[in-house]
Amino acid sequence: MNTKNVFATIKACYSLFKIKTAEGFQYRMAGLAGASTNIFWGLLEIIVYTIFYKYAENKEAGVMAGLNLRQVISYVWLTQVLFMMQPMSIDGEILSKINNGDVGIEMCRPLDLYSHWFARTAASRLTPLFWRGSITLLFAVIMPDTFRLGPPASLAGFACMLISVFTAFFLCTAFEMLVCAIRLNITWGEGPTYIMLLIGGILSGSYLPLQLWPEFMQDF
Repeated sequence: MNTKNVFATIKACYSLFKIKTAEGFQYRMAGLAGASTNIFWGLLEIIVYTIFYKYAENKEAGVMAGLNLRQVISYVWLTQVLFMMQPMSIDGEILSKINNGDVGIEMCRPLDLYSHWFARTAASRLTPLFWRGSITLLFAVIMPDTFRLGPPASLAGFACMLISVFTAFFLCTAFEMLVCAIRLNITWGEGPTYIMLLIGGILSGSYLPLQLWPEFMQDF
C-alpha cells in the first residue's frame, strides 16, 4: 500500500468515525438508562466489598493483597465509568454482515476492511462510553464519603491513568476486532465469540480486582 492509499484510508476511516460518533450521540436516553444501571451495580458491589472488608473472618486479607477499602471503592467506580470500553459483543452491523454473507461486498470496497471495521467499532464504543461514563463519574464524585470515588494519589498518577485509558480503548477495540476475525471463520454459532469476550472481561479485572484473586492465580 503506497503513501497515497494510506492517507486515503485514514481520511475515509476518520470520516466514518465522525459519522458513527455523531449518530451515537443522539441516543441520550439510552445513555441515561445505562448510567443508572452502572450506578446501581456500583453501589451493590461497594456494599458487598464493604461487608467483606469489615466482617470477613480475615479482615486484613484485602489489605494484605494490596487494596484497602477506599481503594476498592474507587476501583469499582472506575470500572463502572469505563464499563462500555470493555467489548461485550460484536458490533451489530458487522455481525449482521458476517451472518448474511455481506462481508464479500465489504471486501469489494476500495477501503481496507480492518481499518473500516476498526473505525466503526471504535465509534460505536466511544459514544456510550461518553454518556454512561460521564454520568456515572458525576454521581461517583458527589456520593456520600462512604461511597465516594477517591481523588487521584498524585497529578502524575492521574496523567498515567489518562494515558492508560487512552491506550486501553484502542486495545479493547483491537481485541474486539480479533473476535470478529474469529467469528468470520466460524459457521456454527456465536458461542466461541461470547466465551472469548467473557474471558477477556474476567482477565481484565472488571468483575474482580486482580489483586484479590487467589495467590495461585496471581502469576497467571
